Amino acid sequence: MPETTTTPRRGPLIALVVVAFVACLGLGWWQWERFSAAGGTFQNLGYAFQWPLFAIFVIYAYRRFVVLESGAAPEQVREAEPSELPAGLLPERPRTHLDEDDELFDYNTYLARLAAQELDEDLRSTR
Repeated sequence: MPETTTTPRRGPLIALVVVAFVACLGLGWWQWERFSAAGGTFQNLGYAFQWPLFAIFVIYAYRRFVVLESGAAPEQVREAEPSELPAGLLPERPRTHLDEDDELFDYNTYLARLAAQELDEDLRSTR
């Protein structure tokens, strides 16, 4: 077990898991009773089956938490690390062709200068 600066206090966590498990089973039983009653619907039946699944998930989540906290599952962590993508898996990015046109470059520079001038004037007028 890896050394930690704090000792694990699992008592409150176990109590929470037990309370959640019992509550989920109780809610499942309550929904089953509502379904069994004269006015029960199929929605109650669905909930009667759903709540025990939540109870099972609470136990699964706790076990998973304990395994990850103890560091006993490094193989699964290593599998989750990103790896290099194989060549050809993703489509190629489109390549841009730079124009060597001096006239176009000069025109774009002129437009950038005008935009900067207009922005400067707008900022001065709002003060």
